[in-house]
Amino acid sequence: METKQTLNNGPAAAAILAAGIGSFAFGLAVCLSQAVKAVANFFTFSVAVGPLAGKTTSSIVVWLVSWIILSLMLKNRQVSLAKVFAAALVLIALGLLGTFPPFYDML
Repeated sequence: METKQTLNNGPAAAAILAAGIGSFAFGLAVCLSQAVKAVANFFTFSVAVGPLAGKTTSSIVVWLVSWIILSLMLKNRQVSLAKVFAAALVLIALGLLGTFPPFYDML
């Protein structure tokens, strides 16, 4: 008798959603850095590079931490990949929007 095993898609969902969260974090960091001088100073890890180094580094940390947390939360679960993918696309779109000067200049 053969048993059919289903693979849990939680780890894949965690990776997809973490990518969206990291993208959104970058867009948010760009907007905040442009709007608040103190935030830009906080993100200035290197004077030669300016706040870009801090924004990208912080976004990578947010992505990695969210991936780890989501992986632990979803490791043995079966989730709706369509909903996860839709949420990730929205987060990626918002992150991308936050990097456009016409958008963050409105702030």
